[in-house]
Amino acid sequence: MNASSSAAAAPGPAGPEPVAGPGRIVLLTTSHRVAPGLLSWPAWQALRTADVVLCADGAHPQLPYLREAGTAVQAVSPTAQQLVDACAGGRTVVVVATGEGEPALTDGLARLAGSGRISMPELELLPASYDLPGARLLDLVQVMDRIRVECPWSSRQTHKGLAKYGIEEAYELVEAIEAGDREELREELGDVLLQVVFHSRIAEEDPDAPFSVDDVAGGIVAKLIHRHPHVFGDEKAETPEEVKEHWLRTKAEEKRRSSVTEGVPLGQPGLALAAKLASRARTAGLDVPLPTSEGVGYELLALAVRADAAGVDPEAALRAAARAYRDAIRVAEGLAVGEA
Repeated sequence: MNASSSAAAAPGPAGPEPVAGPGRIVLLTTSHRVAPGLLSWPAWQALRTADVVLCADGAHPQLPYLREAGTAVQAVSPTAQQLVDACAGGRTVVVVATGEGEPALTDGLARLAGSGRISMPELELLPASYDLPGARLLDLVQVMDRIRVECPWSSRQTHKGLAKYGIEEAYELVEAIEAGDREELREELGDVLLQVVFHSRIAEEDPDAPFSVDDVAGGIVAKLIHRHPHVFGDEKAETPEEVKEHWLRTKAEEKRRSSVTEGVPLGQPGLALAAKLASRARTAGLDVPLPTSEGVGYELLALAVRADAAGVDPEAALRAAARAYRDAIRVAEGLAVGEA
């Protein structure tokens, strides 16, 4: 609030003598992620029926829309006592909250209420606009925009330079999932999301084929809708197997690949690569004999194919076995499992 505001700036009773009573204070909160002027009906009712409407921020983005709607707003910053005095005689005062929600004012009102010396007006917190699910993603995009421009490190990054971080963050996400650590899972999901937004921001600067995070989101939305005709269309699917059949059919129509091996990234870990190839062949109904040759690689290939046929992720299974081996090593060293 504006510390320079004086007691004289606070509104007082005007016009005919109001009815007796402590009055009512309505603290109206809005989200900066929703376009100004898009307020809930209860918020507009409160504004239209209020005796006084106040806002400490004369540049608040809602003010032009409130005034255009015929709501007189006083750009003043009253103290808690002044606000209580303004409610005398049963008047209703609406305070359009600034971004921080007016903590100084609400703290002051709480102190007055706790003193027990005065009759306090009714206090109501009225959200005038709400964030939709995913609204905080807008904050992430805005923060990324600023970092890309102002941070000496971030402003120099490229897709190629960031590639290794995408791999690292994906592995850390998998580790959090396998460890069952919910707090770590939330953090790692954020780190993976950052990679998506960072790469999208860099892509906007491409002189030949730019695209934005909105293009990325729009692309995956269109893909999800197309590959879920049982949700967004007329087809039916009542089992996971039927859903997978829909997915594979629509994906095949989109890609029009000549081989089931197309689109399988060869740079992924070996066990995962072998299992993916086996899954593609099995799904396509191909009976492909394994290559026969001596060597550990072919033995691992056979194990990965067997794991896939059994519905086991060979990479996850090997990581679980490796963790058990790690613990055994620590025991042999005389260390407790989990000890730093």
